[in-house]
Amino acid sequence: MIFDAERLRTHYPALGEGFLHFDGAGGTQPAEPVIAAIAGAMRTAVANRGTAHEPARRSGEIVAAARSAVADLVGADPAGVVFGPSATALTYLVARTLAAGWGPDDEVVVSRLDHDANVRPWVQTGATVRWADVDVKTGELSVEQYRSLIGPRTRLVAITAASNATGTVPAVREIADLAHAAGAQVYVDGVHATAHRPTDVAALGADFYVTSAYKWSGPHYAAVVADPSVWEPLHPVKLIPSPAGAPDRFEYGTLSFELLAGITAAVDFLAGLTGAEGDRRSRVLASLAAAERHENALLTRLLDGLAADDRVTICAAGAERCPTVSFRIAGEAPADTARRLGERGICVSHGDYYAVEYFEAAGLRSTGGAVRASIYHYNTADEVDRLLEALLTPPVASGR
Repeated sequence: MIFDAERLRTHYPALGEGFLHFDGAGGTQPAEPVIAAIAGAMRTAVANRGTAHEPARRSGEIVAAARSAVADLVGADPAGVVFGPSATALTYLVARTLAAGWGPDDEVVVSRLDHDANVRPWVQTGATVRWADVDVKTGELSVEQYRSLIGPRTRLVAITAASNATGTVPAVREIADLAHAAGAQVYVDGVHATAHRPTDVAALGADFYVTSAYKWSGPHYAAVVADPSVWEPLHPVKLIPSPAGAPDRFEYGTLSFELLAGITAAVDFLAGLTGAEGDRRSRVLASLAAAERHENALLTRLLDGLAADDRVTICAAGAERCPTVSFRIAGEAPADTARRLGERGICVSHGDYYAVEYFEAAGLRSTGGAVRASIYHYNTADEVDRLLEALLTPPVASGR
C-alpha cells in the first residue's frame, strides 16, 4: 500500500500553522473530517437517547456508530465498548468496580514501565501490590519475572501495550498467558500503542483494553473495551434510574454525542489512510500497518541522528519501540531543551509524562526527566531533519 504523508497532511488544518509536531504521544492534531463531524453533530438537533422523536433516535445512532467504529479499530465487539472522558477515568472505574470484591489477600501486578494511569488506580484498590521491574537501560520488561509475580492470589495484571515515555513494546501476550493460567485478568493500556500499529485485543490476550481517541487524530474522549461476557458480572455504583444493562451502566451521565461523532469520523479517516479496500476493519489494519512502516522509517532516521551526537543519552536505547524516544542532552536541562526547540516552532514534551515509576527507577525524575519526541503518521523525513538540526545545534551562550 502506498503511504503518502504529504497528502495526508492536507487533512490536518492545524498543520497549516507551521509548527513541527513531535508531541503526538501527548496528543495528535485532529483530522478535518473529525472536526467536521463534531461540528455537524452540534449543528443538528439531538437529544438524550430515546425512541419518541427523531433527535432522540439520532443520538442513539451516534452512540451505536461510535461503538462499532472503536470495535473495528481494535478488533472488539461493539457491545463491549464503554465510553468515558479519559483513559484515566475509565481505568479508575474498572479498578473500583473489580476491587469491590477484593481484599488485602488479593494481589495485583503492575509495572514500572507504565503510565501512572495504569498504576495508581490498581495500587489504590487496597489489594496487595506486586511490582514488575523495568530494565532502565534497555526499556525491556522481562517476561520471566512475571512467573514469580503471578500466583493463585493474583486478580489482575496491568500492562502497557507500549510505553508513552520510551515507546517500549512489552511482550503483552506472553504476560497475559501467564496471568490467565493463574486465573487472573489482564488490563492493557493501549493509549500509546493504538495510534502506531494494528491492534487486535484478542491476539494481545487483553481482558480490558483502554484507548484515547485524541492520540489517533480524534477528540478528547476515550473507550475501554472488553468482551460482553467480561462486563456482564460487573456492577459499578450508579444512579438508580440509569441504564442497568452493559455497556451503558458503566457510562455515567449523558455521553458527549458530538465527540462520539468525532470518534467515528477518526476511525473512518484512519481506515482511509492508504486507499485499501474491504470492510472497515480490514482497511484499518492495512492502513495502520502502512503507517507503522512510515513511522518506523522516520524513527530510525531520528535515532541514528541522535546517536551520532555523543552529547545525547537515549533512554531505553535497546528496546523494540513505537516511534517515541526520550533523551537528554548533556549540560542542558530537559525543560531548557524543550523551550529552545519551542522557540523555533518545534513541539516536544519534557518531564516524566506521568511515567513516574520509570523515571524514578532511572534516577531522572528529580532532575527533570527527559525530552520526548514522538512521531506520528503526518510527520515527514524533512521534519525529522529539521528537528535534529535544531536540537543538535549547541545553544548560543549569553555573554556581556
